[in-house]
Amino acid sequence: MKHIRKALTLLLTALLVFSLCACGSNTTNSTSNSNKEETSQQTEAAAETVENAAGDSEKEPADDSNSDSNEKEAASVSIAESGDQTETSDESASARQEQPGNPPDGNGAPDGNGGPGGTPPDGNGAPDGNGGPGGTPPDGNGAPDGMPPGGEGGNGSSNHGGPGGAPGGSSSSDIEYSGAVEITSEDSQSDQTYDSSTVDESALLISTSDDVTVSNPTVSKSGDSDGGDNCNFYGLNAAVLVKDGSVTTITGGTITSDASGANGVFCYGGNGGQNGAEGDGTTVYISDTTITTTGDGSGGIMTTGGGVTHAENLTVTTSGRSSAAIRTDRGGGTVYVDGGTYTSNGLGSPAIYSTAEIHVANATLTSNLSEGVCIEGLNSIELTDCDLTADNTECNGNATFLDSIMIYQSMSGDAASGTSSFTMTGGSLTSKSGHVFHVTNTSAVITLSGVAITNEDSENILLSVCDDGWSGGSNEAALNASAQELTGAILVGSNSTLHLNLTDGSAFEGYIDGAITNAGGTVVSTETGTVSVTLDDSSTWTLTGDSYVTEFNGDAANVISNGYTLYVNGTALTGTGNN
Repeated sequence: MKHIRKALTLLLTALLVFSLCACGSNTTNSTSNSNKEETSQQTEAAAETVENAAGDSEKEPADDSNSDSNEKEAASVSIAESGDQTETSDESASARQEQPGNPPDGNGAPDGNGGPGGTPPDGNGAPDGNGGPGGTPPDGNGAPDGMPPGGEGGNGSSNHGGPGGAPGGSSSSDIEYSGAVEITSEDSQSDQTYDSSTVDESALLISTSDDVTVSNPTVSKSGDSDGGDNCNFYGLNAAVLVKDGSVTTITGGTITSDASGANGVFCYGGNGGQNGAEGDGTTVYISDTTITTTGDGSGGIMTTGGGVTHAENLTVTTSGRSSAAIRTDRGGGTVYVDGGTYTSNGLGSPAIYSTAEIHVANATLTSNLSEGVCIEGLNSIELTDCDLTADNTECNGNATFLDSIMIYQSMSGDAASGTSSFTMTGGSLTSKSGHVFHVTNTSAVITLSGVAITNEDSENILLSVCDDGWSGGSNEAALNASAQELTGAILVGSNSTLHLNLTDGSAFEGYIDGAITNAGGTVVSTETGTVSVTLDDSSTWTLTGDSYVTEFNGDAANVISNGYTLYVNGTALTGTGNN
């Protein structure tokens, strides 16, 4: 009976298809598609009728695993009978393309297990092109280093440069790590040379849970990698890679990387790129070492996957795109830097790109083409007694503003969403081009105390909070100033929010408005958003233009009108002080 039933099904199907094709041979493509749908429905109905006629005793249990093959067989009969093979093939290809797969930029859920990730602002796959916002964000990490504030500008990952970059592997377990020299147990080495010119091979690979000490090394790495996020997230092709829970101490020496995707010293904490997850204990202590990288996607010191890096008195110089001097990416970690000089020269390459918790003290930080620092998502940077100089003269990835401190969220997956934090105490901040601070697509808290800020840009914009090249988040900022002098315009877009708090003798000389034009000349906003200003009794605000806020808290006498008007919800504030 089974054979009879199948034969009847095929015969009836063929007769129906032949009849429909004969009737509709002159129809348009859209009609043809409609007829195909009707044909499919009629074929299924006919098959069901024949099955029922065969009797209940011949029915077999439904097998879901065979349903796809049965549909394919029916489609095959239809193709053979109608001669419309090319169009059916195209439809099948389209159906395959709609199936979920690995994110094109490697920025899906951690380890590639989620759905498609966003495109890093910088091609990072991040604002680092961290894919994103490959971002590496500004530096190519997909974002801002994010290769997008993706990272950094190329990584698709964080590095707006930020999150960006080529597709990565699904997890670190898929990578076949290798090193010209491999240390796999407790060891101490001095005055050794480590060299590799092989693609995707580290010059020195430390893969052990034991303690390792390396003194006065000479490390050379060449051999460009196209490993994309495997390089950004997991350390493939790094000059020095430390992983698997090792506590490694590196003292003195030189580390030189002349290749793409070849970070200088990479600390991978093993959490598989799970943002906020604990690492496996991998920790790098490095001091008095000179690190130089020249290729794209090649940061100086790189921390991901929950790793921990302690750096002291390093001299780090990077020249490639999406190559922050102090760089992090998916999975984050913790970085402590004390002393040294950190210089980045490439597009989408901030001095610091953060998808982690970063603390820097007593250091000189210089970015000669990108933002000075970039923070993506729920992450932070704390600077204490540092001298930071940025000359951001070229927009990277999705960015449409020039700025020195960029705080954003690329949505590339390189950083969890939440409140970003930038804290600077003492030291100096020199902004040579664009806005000093820029917040977009995230919530941010900026805390300043005793910082000498110099704005050399002719527009003299201190802070902008507004739309930029990313979406999916809100533009919200709090600027908290303690014993701090602030000068310049504060611009808040119509859909954005700012809380300005001046305490402990702080002084703000500037105005607040919502008329904003980006670096390309496009008008972003014409009206001021939601702004609250709070002055304690020891702090003052001197107007340099008419200003517009929705809430004012403090003594009006501490607002020096200087011939201008402060409007609070459209009403001029009275009782302001005079010069």
